[in-house]
Amino acid sequence: MMQIKTKIQVETATVTDDAPLKVGILGGTFNPPHYGHLMIGEQVADQLHLDQIRFMPNALPPHVDEKKTIDAKDRVNMVRAAIMGNRQFDIELSEVLRGGKSYTYDTMAALKEAHPNVEYYFIIGGDEVAYLPTWHRIDDLLELVHFVGVHRKGQPTETDYPVEWVEMPQLEISSTDIRQRIAEHRSVRYLVPDMVAAYIFKEGLYLND
Repeated sequence: MMQIKTKIQVETATVTDDAPLKVGILGGTFNPPHYGHLMIGEQVADQLHLDQIRFMPNALPPHVDEKKTIDAKDRVNMVRAAIMGNRQFDIELSEVLRGGKSYTYDTMAALKEAHPNVEYYFIIGGDEVAYLPTWHRIDDLLELVHFVGVHRKGQPTETDYPVEWVEMPQLEISSTDIRQRIAEHRSVRYLVPDMVAAYIFKEGLYLND
């Protein structure tokens, strides 16, 4: 049985710089991570032929109102549990370790400086594309990453920004709904990976939502 870590490891996974890699970054609160997140990672990697997908938990997201979020340690451990068994998936701890509000430009500038030979693909929901003009230093960010939009049927794709669209099967799963189900002592089986569910119940998370 997997031993769940109770502390955030300060080191991040190593990216090899001796050969160019195509790496997708999927950021989010992951409160908790669920099968929808994993499906996005899998489909983006498959359709764009990426070498790796890195799930990047944030500390305090800058683009939404402050909301109730559990400790980063638990969210990191749940992401690790969720991606276990997929060698193409990894975790990126840059924003959690830096703390505070996370601006994508600052994060990606630091990653690009550390790994100049890596080609980064930043994954966002199709509904987020319309808000790209409001992002911090968006024009500079476009010099650092390729934007990938997760497209679902019925969503518009018009944008003035260069976005690579990836078609996604319809899967209605949300972290908000999962937290509510747990608070009401309802089943979340097949909504989150078994190891994530085991961690949630072991630590007694979301019971007071």
